[in-house]
Amino acid sequence: MTDLLLQGARGVLGITALLAFAWVLSEDRAAVRARLVLGGLTLQLAVALLLLKLPAAQQLFVAVNALVLALSQATEAGTSFVFGHLGGAAAPYEVAYPENSFVLAFRALPLVLVIGALAALLFHWRILPAVVRGFAWLLQRSLGVGGPLGLGAAANVFIGMVEAPLLIKPYLTAMSRSALFALMTTGMATIAGTVMVLYAALIGDAVSNALGHILTASLVNAPGALVIAGILVPAARSAGPSAADDLPAVGQRYAGAMDAVTRGALDALPLLLNIIAMLIVMVALVSLANTALDLLPAVAGAPLTLERLLGWLFAPVVWLIGIPWQEAADAGRLMGIKTVLNELLAYMELAALPEGTLSERSRLIMTYALCGFANFGSLGIMLGGLGTLAPERRSEVAALGLRAILAGTLATLMTGALVGMLL
Repeated sequence: MTDLLLQGARGVLGITALLAFAWVLSEDRAAVRARLVLGGLTLQLAVALLLLKLPAAQQLFVAVNALVLALSQATEAGTSFVFGHLGGAAAPYEVAYPENSFVLAFRALPLVLVIGALAALLFHWRILPAVVRGFAWLLQRSLGVGGPLGLGAAANVFIGMVEAPLLIKPYLTAMSRSALFALMTTGMATIAGTVMVLYAALIGDAVSNALGHILTASLVNAPGALVIAGILVPAARSAGPSAADDLPAVGQRYAGAMDAVTRGALDALPLLLNIIAMLIVMVALVSLANTALDLLPAVAGAPLTLERLLGWLFAPVVWLIGIPWQEAADAGRLMGIKTVLNELLAYMELAALPEGTLSERSRLIMTYALCGFANFGSLGIMLGGLGTLAPERRSEVAALGLRAILAGTLATLMTGALVGMLL
């Protein structure tokens, strides 16, 4: 009982500290709306309790975990046919080191293509738009956000940070600066459905029911992102409702089911290539940084590395959200990798941690804290996407970019702290 009280107190301390930090950096502290903050925190807690504590939700987690396995097996059938033993088929020779036979680019990453095709098909069948509109309605009624922002925020839970603004393209030009920033923040604080299953597959051995937790994280992160965004860049106090606050329609036109599958797969191809390219570049840059740091004297009997430095920097932060201090350096290193590099590398590192490095509870907290696109690579993608959709606001988007990374990071950390209270 004492441990539960301490965990709850630590969670409250962490959430309070993160909100206070955002308030200190706010552009207009007096304009922060209490309804948005209280409503957002209440909605986060309600969604987290619903998905983490109800017995039916646990069965849902088992079902979505089975879905991950089915999608992975289906993808492997395709990769085996196209790439042979590199894609998962039996090798035509005796394998001396089977532990090294898994080729990421040919086995795991093509899952993005399958998810892209399925997502497009679900849009064509009007299933995904119905889910998005329902979540948008909830955000609009509970937090008082405008319809276009509610729709964009809800869509970010299921599709990418570039695809989601496409649904509200006609509204981007007229959006307030606060609403635009909130849209950017929800993009940074959530992950796309096209990579959600991929990440779950990568950490499945380290975190049970991984897809259920990642889906929950993305859902809980959306209202948290709106709270942090509303504190950092609050709406003008004189702003009132307008016709643009009406909930717009969700639409994606396809000629038929086969057209949806084809276009969905082809649209996902640039994302797959981008992931491969960024992985190669980011791992190379980390290696270069560690080579440079190796020239410096050792610290505490071990050479300096970028991962160690990031671990020290983020250790107090992850301690605030519920990680025990003896595990804080390792957990902080994951948070640093996610922020400076990207969340895929961080999840891969989480999956590769030696047994006992993090407790089961700490692994779950970090699964939630890492679940977002808030990093510098994503900022480039967002600037390019929003700059193309609303070119007249390109300079405004660029000016808000670094603040959006901060806001997205604070939102995912807040979700980690909240979940730490409930575990």
